[in-house]
Amino acid sequence: MESPDYLSINNLKVTVFQAYLFWENTDKNLQNLSLRLNLGVKEKTDLIVLPEMFNTGFSMNAAALAESMDGKTMSWLKDTAKRYDCVVTGSLIISEEGKFYNRMIWMMPDGNFEKYDKHHLFSLGEEDKSYTAGQDQVIVDLKGWKIRLAICYDLRFPVWLRNKDAAYDILLVIASWPDKRAGHWKALIPARAIENQCYVIAVNRVGHDGNEIYHSGHSMCLDANGGTVYYKPEDEDLYTFSITYPELVKNRRTFPFLKDADTFELK
Repeated sequence: MESPDYLSINNLKVTVFQAYLFWENTDKNLQNLSLRLNLGVKEKTDLIVLPEMFNTGFSMNAAALAESMDGKTMSWLKDTAKRYDCVVTGSLIISEEGKFYNRMIWMMPDGNFEKYDKHHLFSLGEEDKSYTAGQDQVIVDLKGWKIRLAICYDLRFPVWLRNKDAAYDILLVIASWPDKRAGHWKALIPARAIENQCYVIAVNRVGHDGNEIYHSGHSMCLDANGGTVYYKPEDEDLYTFSITYPELVKNRRTFPFLKDADTFELK
């Protein structure tokens, strides 16, 4: 008897870096990231995940910090993905056609990439006054896994992230989520995992930023039942874990909730 297709999808090995970021200092951040990855990545991985605005911190100083799509941080991403023979992802400030974007880059080892522009801009921090919102929902493929890209504030909006027709297997969220709302972070991630019957990988930063806002990490990976695969509060952490596709299929077959979801179209 022929094996089900899902059995041909391999485990995915993911390396997350809950990093301390140096405020508005691209060169220092890229140097530190390179050093930490060199010291900490000791095994073959499929994906390295960095926080939101990993090269500057979450800054509204877009005009001074923005780079082009052929700037130094894009070159660093290309070199790093090639060096570790894996996808590297995180967001940075991009200037394009007179507008600024909080853009998540999905950089592949061959130098090709996908991009996702943050859709929900954090108006409480006046992100909407500095940046332009993206309009596209982006799902990428890695070793047969379908991965939905999202940035920080997007996490609060379940309609935007709804897993219609089981279109994705992993919700990947990168963030600069402050400690003062860590309780929300820890509540919303399990909700997104359970309601979408997917893994959620959520990577935050640690430390104070230039506005003296403290970030306590709490990066995590949860399975489709809300069970913990990885969790780390407070400290900078570089960690590699594996997730398995048959476990996801088992959950969806045992609890076929997605087929009963409401149908809708976003406008």
